[in-house]
Amino acid sequence: MGVDDFGDSIVVGARPQRIVSLSPATTEILFALGAGPRLAGRTHWDASPPAALSVPDLGDGIRPSVETILAARPDLVILYASEENRPAAAALRAAGVRVVTLRMNLIAEFRRATAVLGAVVGADSVARVVTDSVTRTLERVRVATRALPHPSVFMPAYQAPLLTIGGGSFLSELVTIAGGRNVFGDLAAPSPQISFEEVLRRNPDVVLTNPSVVTSLRNEPRWRSLPAWRAGRVLIWDTTLVTRPGVKLGEAAVSLARLLHPGLAP
Repeated sequence: MGVDDFGDSIVVGARPQRIVSLSPATTEILFALGAGPRLAGRTHWDASPPAALSVPDLGDGIRPSVETILAARPDLVILYASEENRPAAAALRAAGVRVVTLRMNLIAEFRRATAVLGAVVGADSVARVVTDSVTRTLERVRVATRALPHPSVFMPAYQAPLLTIGGGSFLSELVTIAGGRNVFGDLAAPSPQISFEEVLRRNPDVVLTNPSVVTSLRNEPRWRSLPAWRAGRVLIWDTTLVTRPGVKLGEAAVSLARLLHPGLAP
């Protein structure tokens, strides 16, 4: 299987029986692969599918407590490949636990992660079915929106400092598939910091984000100077779908396409 996203060898050995998944996207994938009953730990952000809530909550997935993880007696730990998680990965390996680190910012990384997890948990054929299903849905949406006008879209991610969704995020890819154009898609980072003046200069047709960000922006009078905001062209995505690069990517693309192109039924 090669190496994981920290460059460590991926060991495909005995079928793991106690899996700790410390990334909401990988937890969702593991349930889709049929490995949900073998989960022995998750983060407190994991709420999909609903059955994940019955898995023991081990805290955060960034800088997790190694002691808490080891207390769950895992034979496999899945970590998000953030630099902040390198010490935890090293400590768990030193304790004799199999660790796989995965970075999932882009759709291609979802496909790779699903294949890796399928191999590691003994569900290769199911993994192929999952990725094929998501890919087919994404392509149907792309075809349905290809000939439509593509409005320019601004996706604020955080208010202070002002962050936007950049071209390095699956959300930017989803907007393109759904028939839009991310005005900050030329920025390579997943969530780069920007200035309000740059938002005004790029003058997006639409503001698209989640409910909590919209609420925080409403408390800032300066947003009234943005034409899209002033005209009420503010769209709120479905947070049960558009949250992570997991098995709901296809459904997320459908929902975004319907937001950007009302009446469309891809």
